[in-house]
Order: sequence, then structure tokens, then C-alpha cells
Amino acid sequence: MDWKIIVSSVLFFLASLAFIGVVIRTAKHVSYVTLADGRRQERSLPVSIRMVLPFCALVPRFITQAPAFEESRNRINRRLVAGGYEGLIQPHEIIALRVLMPLGLGVLSCVLLYFSFPYMPDTIGEGLARRQYALFAIILVMFGFLPDSWLKKSVKRRHASIERALPFVLDLLTLSVESGLDFMSGIQRIIQHREIDPLGEELVRVFREIQVGRTRKEALQNMAIRVGHPDIRSVSNALIQADELGTGIAHALRIQADQVRTKRFQRAEKLGNEAPTKLLFPLTAFIFPSVFLVLLGPVILQMMIRGGF
Repeated sequence: MDWKIIVSSVLFFLASLAFIGVVIRTAKHVSYVTLADGRRQERSLPVSIRMVLPFCALVPRFITQAPAFEESRNRINRRLVAGGYEGLIQPHEIIALRVLMPLGLGVLSCVLLYFSFPYMPDTIGEGLARRQYALFAIILVMFGFLPDSWLKKSVKRRHASIERALPFVLDLLTLSVESGLDFMSGIQRIIQHREIDPLGEELVRVFREIQVGRTRKEALQNMAIRVGHPDIRSVSNALIQADELGTGIAHALRIQADQVRTKRFQRAEKLGNEAPTKLLFPLTAFIFPSVFLVLLGPVILQMMIRGGF
């Protein structure tokens, strides 16, 4: 065997071990966000993003912080805040990840193809060499959308948690106000006696903003802007309107709790109605062929045996 192939194989093996070690160490790393009251909440970035994040400084500033990308950075910042990752990663770093992740993983795939050529027949190696540029382009497209896909899923997951918790929290706040507590004392009691979840984090921030001197209207408007969810926006507007008109907050909270619960039931019914359509592809692609194989498989096997195959 050629000594060049041996040396390249050993180097490739050592590089693979080093890469696996970096992945394991990165996966074990845990990061935290600091809430408005000083408590720390565990909030980790995906392993793929954490591995590429230290190299974001290599991307020139005129790309990540160009005035042409100002709107994109603002949109990314809103998603980071809505997803609960404010402070862990910056918008210009997301733009840098859009550049680094497809290039880095595309180059890695080409390196893997290059080192696999010596162990393949000439015809297969030549075929892969002709297709490596196409494969590289596909990887560029796939991993270029990974940061945006992660952001979208993070916001959707956080919104789903808020949807589940909002009716119960509004009921607790209504009972607290109706029992004689004011709005601030009701929020404080909920914060102290509930496990911190995405909605609890937002209530903590509202409570601290009012404590430092902001009005209730400003704190509620800021929460609606941060979360970006229609239910939170509706509740905030109702509370602001009740505060400005001088009507009872308890009555507004009870109405909003009923409306939010009704919307949640409607979403559940909508998902239930969409289930048969979503099950159509698995049924036709996997379940029906499996049933066909289980029922007719023995018959076909006996026919093959009797036919002498």
C-alpha cells in the first residue's frame, strides 16, 4: 500500500477523533440567561450553532453589520427576543452563521469525499468526483437555512408554551384581584408560586419594569412587542383599555381568560381536523405496503417455493 494513503488515513482518523471530542465537549456545555429578577434560567443553543459560533468573528464586519442588512438584523433580534435567546447570541452572529455553516459543512463533505476516493474503484471515484460540486451546492442550500429554521422553531415552541399557560395564569390573576389584591401584588404572587416558564419570565420582566418606574401601560406594551403573540397582545390591550377607562381589571381579566381558552379549544379542533390529511402520506407510504406484505407475503413465498425458485 502506498505510504501516502497510510499517512492520510492516519491523519484523517486523528482528525475525526478530535472532531468527535469537540462535539462531545460542546454538547456538554450549558449556557444560561439572566431573568429580570436576577435568577438564571438554563437556555442552551444547538450543538451545531455552538460549534460554529466562535468562528463568526472571521466573517468581515462589512457583511454582518452592513447597513443593507439593518432590517434583517432587526427582524432577527425580534425573533431572538421572542424565542428567549436575548443576550446569548447577537443578530450579526446569526448573519455570520448563514455564511459559515454552509461553507464549513460543504468543505467538510468535500474533504470526506476526497479521502474516500483512494478506497473506491476508479469508475466509482470518477463518478463521485463529477458529482461533488452538485453535492456541495445542495449542502450550501440545506445548511444555509439552519439558523433561520432554528429561530423559527424556538419562537413557535415558546409561543406554544405561552398558549398552554396563559388561561391558567389569567384565572389566578383574576382570583387574586377579586380577593382584594392589586395588579402588582397578584403578579408577584403568581411569580413566587409558579415554576418559571416562558410566560413566567415575561411576567417577571413586567413586574420589574413597573417597579423601576415605568407605567403599567408601557410594561404591558413592551411585553406584547417582545412576545409577538396575538393572545398576549389581546390581553395587554384589554388591560390597558380597562386601566384607561377606569373599569374593573378583574372583569377584563375574566373575559380575556374565557376568550383565550376558547381560542385554545379552536386550535385543538383545527389540529384534530387536519390529522386525517397529515396521516394520508404515512398510510399510503408505509402502513398499506406493510399490511400488503404481511397478508400476501406468505402466499407469495409458498408460490415461489412450489415454483422452484
